Amino acid sequence: MTCLRVRGQTRLTGTVSVGGSKYSALSIIPAALLADTPSTIENVPDISDVAVFAEILRQLGAKVEYTRQGWMTIDPSGLNSWVADQLLVKRMRASYYLLGVLLARFGKAEVALPGGDDIGPRPIDQHLKGFRALGAEASIEHGLVKVQADRLAGNHSIYLDVLTVGATINLMLASVLKEGTTIISNAYRGPFIVDLANFLNAMGARVLGAGTETIRIQGVPKLHGCRHAIISDQSEAATLMVAAAMTRGDVTLLNTIPDHLESIIAKLQEAGVTIDQCEDKIRVRCDRRVSAVNVKTLPLPGFFTDFQAPMSALLTTADGISMVTETIWDERFEHLNQLVRMGAQVRIDGRTAIIQGVPYLTGAEVHGTDLRASAALLIAAMAARGESIVTGFEHADRGYERLDEKFRSLGAQIERLP
Repeated sequence: MTCLRVRGQTRLTGTVSVGGSKYSALSIIPAALLADTPSTIENVPDISDVAVFAEILRQLGAKVEYTRQGWMTIDPSGLNSWVADQLLVKRMRASYYLLGVLLARFGKAEVALPGGDDIGPRPIDQHLKGFRALGAEASIEHGLVKVQADRLAGNHSIYLDVLTVGATINLMLASVLKEGTTIISNAYRGPFIVDLANFLNAMGARVLGAGTETIRIQGVPKLHGCRHAIISDQSEAATLMVAAAMTRGDVTLLNTIPDHLESIIAKLQEAGVTIDQCEDKIRVRCDRRVSAVNVKTLPLPGFFTDFQAPMSALLTTADGISMVTETIWDERFEHLNQLVRMGAQVRIDGRTAIIQGVPYLTGAEVHGTDLRASAALLIAAMAARGESIVTGFEHADRGYERLDEKFRSLGAQIERLP
């Protein structure tokens, strides 16, 4: 367990750079195995999930070089196994992308059910439905997901019953080397889907429509390695923006894509936060208590569920009553139960949290149970009066690039304890 000691009432000021997208990295890294020559990926975030994925690829026979400076080179020429290491797979959610990749490369794959944050049921039924629609056999046996196909060929149309990031990506990965055309309808529309498509196309794939509800993939015989720079992480940017607002600070974010942050920008402005945008920079200023606002999470381009935890932490000190409705995950209010220990006034009714803002929070010992919750608790601790202990911060390390270091560079008083 990773533990932070935080001295509160720190006003964040200065400039900070946003790291590469976690979601892009965790789909692009396995996608590099589809090529027959090495690929170099830039702006790879320095997070524990990336380190785990690199080790999984090495176990499968690929050569991986990875530096903290954000460079990763993947040579898939030694790929020799379609069975992923179970212990490594269970340490992260995105490991299930190996199903699509290995199915495309070997015609079969065996991957344990993935791990990741405990934020409610996260079924993979749409993945299996899609693989079967492509002509593969797919089953779950003794905790292992097994897919197999003698040959993936022909034209196929797949309709996803729900908007799902994972199934959209997995079916893209499985289809790029398949003979014929694959059409994925009701596809997820996040920017990381577009980033993956750009990477695949740079390797020689023919993917059209990424970022819309319909993705069309014309299979090609083979792919080659390429060089690609990952987009910036919208969830990290949103977290830094909320932290600036909650601490009544003045922070400029570099390496951002404002178009990917429209929903959080709109809500912060509605709450009274001043935000200036200029190309790839965003400046966030706040010198007073924010106003209460209502928030409802939706699939992108709506208010992203990853933004909810930091935003609801901010609203615990807003002037008035806010209502936060989480429509994506069943168990994504655990951080609010912890914030009550710091003096927040929260009532949870099903998927809606009613938050009565208080003038300030006070330091306490709190525990993060998932990636976004841990970050939200750190934000609250930096703004609270007194000292806080935030445990469970290893969850945040899975998806945020040295978040505590970035906050320290802006003036936060944070100590990482043994």
